[in-house]
Amino acid sequence: MNRALAISALALCTAAATAAESAADLGKGQTIAARVCAACHGADGNSPTPVNPKLAGQIPEYLQKQMRNFKPEDGKKATRENPVMMGMVAGLSAEDMRNVAAYFGSQSLKGGATQGRDTAALGQKIYRGGDMRRGLPACAGCHGPAGAGVPVQYPRLSGQYMEYTEAQLKAFRSGQRANDLNAMMRVIAAKMSDAEIRAVSDYIAGLH
Repeated sequence: MNRALAISALALCTAAATAAESAADLGKGQTIAARVCAACHGADGNSPTPVNPKLAGQIPEYLQKQMRNFKPEDGKKATRENPVMMGMVAGLSAEDMRNVAAYFGSQSLKGGATQGRDTAALGQKIYRGGDMRRGLPACAGCHGPAGAGVPVQYPRLSGQYMEYTEAQLKAFRSGQRANDLNAMMRVIAAKMSDAEIRAVSDYIAGLH
């Protein structure tokens, strides 16, 4: 029964995400992406450098949230602070963000590869099984066994640059990045060593 409910909930989330994407204007999104985003993230969202994340194939709702979080609201500081990204989204409306997110979400991700066999082995162990002794959950529990994420809820991780994922996990651990729901990622990253973070990031880069 619980499994059936979970499958139904996932189907509803997927349907909602598909409906949201169809309501967006991909053509307008592509135009904005070419003008604002392409220099750093690539015209199709496949960033040419590990400093900037790949956006192709990412869940649109996640991209929308990140863009909103980079933008100060009601006189308050941005939830996610980054001088470059804050400048990029400053002139974007909510509709612009929806269109850009849908455009990048519709693009095909060019996958990456793991860099070290030993590193990836440790990363696989943590990603798939976590470490229950330390209360460290498996990444797959939220992001899926193949890193595809869950529409609306959790972002896609597969194929992302190792260096970028590593930097974000360390930012969550230090509290520098704090736009995660209920501090979920900050709690998880706080339980991980530098070696574990690097290993998981390496494993994620090779997921397809």
